[in-house]
Amino acid sequence: MRPVCLITGASTGIGAACAKLAAARGYDLALTYNTDPKGAAAVAKAAEAAGAKTLVIEVNVADPAAIDAMYRKINNTFGRLDALINNAGIVGQTARVTDLTHGRLRKMFDVNVIGAILVAQGALEMMLPHSKGVIINLSSAAARLGSANQYVDYAASKAAIDTFTKGLSDEVAGMGIRVMGLAPGLIETDIHAKGGDPDRVARLGGSVPMGRAGSAEEIANAVLWLMSDESSYITGSTLNVTGGR
Repeated sequence: MRPVCLITGASTGIGAACAKLAAARGYDLALTYNTDPKGAAAVAKAAEAAGAKTLVIEVNVADPAAIDAMYRKINNTFGRLDALINNAGIVGQTARVTDLTHGRLRKMFDVNVIGAILVAQGALEMMLPHSKGVIINLSSAAARLGSANQYVDYAASKAAIDTFTKGLSDEVAGMGIRVMGLAPGLIETDIHAKGGDPDRVARLGGSVPMGRAGSAEEIANAVLWLMSDESSYITGSTLNVTGGR
């Protein structure tokens, strides 16, 4: 029986790369999207070509009812959950802290922190009865670097995810569940354009110690390694995949 992996925010970027690689590694997939159904459908098609059974679900992770409905669909379709790649997240337009609004902050933390915690909570409810499972929370190098004059609110939300990863891992380590974080650095995805800075990778790639930005596929390779038995003695850590930054 193929293991089942849930990937939130799977329609593009890192989530899409993780989905394609997980399918190739033998996983069936539950894939969520919020605003890009065509992208999610294309990712599902690629995963199915690699032999995966897929379930595509529209989910706004800021909505607890939508998360509950998502898990009912996963349970009805697969009856199990072996891994979660907790990837869904947002970034705002570049701004200084003095320009941040209450509405922007609420949305950022509702999606990136509260949503991620509730998604992990639902995954645990499916994993704990079997005393086995893996949760990978997507963080960011921004949590360490602060992203001054750019995305301090995003950086703060990812720092919260790092703390959540450690706390949750300690709660469930003795119950057969591993919980890790993965913090990408400067990666070639459309998140930079969404933040109003589409040329950010080209401008900053040379400042990375390795001299270039990373790819979504390189992040996916690290995520799938953390999910594998090769990392069976790792939990509670956040792996920096940043080209040395």
